[in-house]
Amino acid sequence: MTRIAILSDTHGLLRPEVTARLEQADVILHAGDINTRAIVDQLESYAPLYVVRGNNDKEWAADLPHSLTCTVAGVRFFMVHNKKDVPKDLAGADVVVYGHSHRYAQEERDGVLWLNPGSCGRRRFDQEITFTMMEAENGRFRVEKVVIPQGSK
Repeated sequence: MTRIAILSDTHGLLRPEVTARLEQADVILHAGDINTRAIVDQLESYAPLYVVRGNNDKEWAADLPHSLTCTVAGVRFFMVHNKKDVPKDLAGADVVVYGHSHRYAQEERDGVLWLNPGSCGRRRFDQEITFTMMEAENGRFRVEKVVIPQGSK
């Protein structure tokens, strides 16, 4: 079983509740708005990292892709920061990962899971602080929404 941490919108902050789970991850997917190269380096210290550039990732992130496809444990992912940028043709994708809104979303459409892990970085308004852990094997997967309690900074 492969453990996949799926994050977005960390905005320069990796909370202790997140890093505790990253220590258990075999792979990390990050759907953008990272804000610093130091966060990318820290994520890479935990596990292999697949990452896309978000709208707040400026010059330092020029080499990061706008979108990315990858396969982990037989699960085919398409990843982009903004849902508006998902192409109509998702041939072969099992999971679409996106961010940007800071709101957790999980919806199946035509056999494809659309997943926004939300934001586990700086709190925005009164929204939940969330990310996703996934277990995957042979193309099958199980998703766990992780909510960081309201009292966290």
